[in-house]
Amino acid sequence: MSATDATQTTVAKSATDLGPQTPDDGARPGAGEGSTVTSGSSAAAPASFVVNIPGFADAELEPEPLAPEQIVRGEPVVTGKVLWESPDGRQIRGIWQITPGVVTDTEANELFVVVSGRATIEVEGGPVLNVGPGDACVLREGDRTQWTVHETLRKAYHISL
Repeated sequence: MSATDATQTTVAKSATDLGPQTPDDGARPGAGEGSTVTSGSSAAAPASFVVNIPGFADAELEPEPLAPEQIVRGEPVVTGKVLWESPDGRQIRGIWQITPGVVTDTEANELFVVVSGRATIEVEGGPVLNVGPGDACVLREGDRTQWTVHETLRKAYHISL
C-alpha cells in the first residue's frame, strides 16, 4: 500500500474498553512520538489498533482458586482480571497469572501472549509447548493440558467460548 492510499489515525483506548475499535484524531495515552495506526481506505474492514495499558505488568489481580483435583504438584496460586467481555459473554479478554507448580486444565479456544515468566504446557496427545515472555500461544477448546510453571507466569489472553 502506498502512503497516498493509507489513512493515518491515532487510537485512544483504555484497559476497560478493549472491544471493537473506532479510530479518532486524539493522542493515545502512553504513546511515544510517531505512534500512529495506519489502515487502508476500505470502509468495510474494521480499523487496526494498538492498546497501551499502563502498569499492565503490575496490574492488581483477583484470586481465582484452583479446584484441588487440578493441582498435581506444589502450591500454585492463580489470579486474574477480566478487562473486557462481549455482551453475549462469548468473548473474554484479560490478564491471568499462576505461580510455580504443576496443574491440569481443559482449555477453551484461547490466544494468549506471555508477559512474564516461563512454563511448559503439555497437550495430551499433542505437542509440548515451552512458553516465555513475548511468546504467543493458541490452545484449542477441549485440549487437556498439564502446565508446569517454572517462574510465575503472567499472560494477556483472548478466549472465544
